[in-house]
Amino acid sequence: TTFVLGASGHIAGAINPASKNRRSYWTGTSKAADPDEWLEQAVEQKGSWWVHWAEWLKAYGGKQLAARGRLGSTKYEPIEPAPGRYVKEKA
Repeated sequence: TTFVLGASGHIAGAINPASKNRRSYWTGTSKAADPDEWLEQAVEQKGSWWVHWAEWLKAYGGKQLAARGRLGSTKYEPIEPAPGRYVKEKA
């Protein structure tokens, strides 16, 4: 089992694209109950944890499929084009 700890908050780590390469993360296999002990043995990795996660997913995700040519179906038509108006609304 490998554990991964991001260097930034969960929101920043999730929304910053891997291409920005601004962050780092730690990986480790220790089962230490104390988080400080775990961090002592963990290895810092430069870059985004997304790349590490994508590699892990390949082993469990099955074969890659081609994207559909058309969104929705006859029963469920797309409501609006991506990304959707809610993304553009200011909070």
